[in-house]
Amino acid sequence: MKRGVSSLLAAWYARGHRDLPWRRTADPYRIWVSEIMLQQTRAAAVIPYYERFLARFPTVEALAAAPEDEVLALWSGLGYYSRARNLLRAAREIAARGSFPRSYDELRQLAGIGDYTAAAVASIAFGEPRAVLDGNVLRVVARMENDAGDIGSPKTRERFRGVAESWLDRREPGTFNQALMELGATVCLPRRPPCTECPLRTQCLARQNGTVEQLPVKLGKVQPERIEAVLLLVRRSGRILLRQRPASEGQMPGFWDLPAPDQLPGARTGTVVGQFRHTITHHHYTFTVRAAGAPKRLPGGAHYRWLDPRKAAGIPLSTTARKALRLGELL
Repeated sequence: MKRGVSSLLAAWYARGHRDLPWRRTADPYRIWVSEIMLQQTRAAAVIPYYERFLARFPTVEALAAAPEDEVLALWSGLGYYSRARNLLRAAREIAARGSFPRSYDELRQLAGIGDYTAAAVASIAFGEPRAVLDGNVLRVVARMENDAGDIGSPKTRERFRGVAESWLDRREPGTFNQALMELGATVCLPRRPPCTECPLRTQCLARQNGTVEQLPVKLGKVQPERIEAVLLLVRRSGRILLRQRPASEGQMPGFWDLPAPDQLPGARTGTVVGQFRHTITHHHYTFTVRAAGAPKRLPGGAHYRWLDPRKAAGIPLSTTARKALRLGELL
């Protein structure tokens, strides 16, 4: 066990860290919302969504009473929309029980809350001594221990969790967890980390062995798939044509998007408006947006609507639709 990790981290964190809005509250609801939004998303990108979301839903009861479409509309652009649906489901579970769960075990029972989120909320909001284990923490542990275990392996993750638990400041677990995550997010970076700025540098075995850049190890990484696709920008009388994704398509059902050519047979395709890139996990898309004229009759089996772009904030609009409309200077 490395000694002094928690005190070194605490002193470093106290000297200065990012001023993030969810660090200014002890409200478990607000902490929970931030942790869900931060999954797979950078903090800087989350801040405006977090502030708008809480302005509209300031309490868990307000969120529980909201229709799903409104929640998705405020989430639109953050991606990974199952997070928003699970957030709403869990809010309704909390409202039904009458109080916010105060322990890791209770939080773990809610929709969309896994080990990491339950540990983060329980430690930060309620002081429960639980170490968090996210991507940043895995990287710090791998380097501190010079451990080349596959972080995709459950056995490695459990071993790393044990290390983080051994470092945990049990008197201030919330501050410790935030400091450890902050270290991974701002200093112990995936590439070219500024090790001389790290408060744990004298205890880091990877730095001593020259293996910092090789750690952590993740085997079986999926190779990216590159996909070319086209979206049609169809306009009429200042409005644009949108198609709602049906549940049968699986991905992001209920969201509105620009139609693809095969979804709008008979459309008269025109000039190229522009291109943009969009990534979903290991799928790397290049979308070409083309102006088009509407067919005489819209296809059945899906919902279409003509929308004034000025009212786009009121519906769950997909990220690809937003990027396409910005290309056309409509948002």
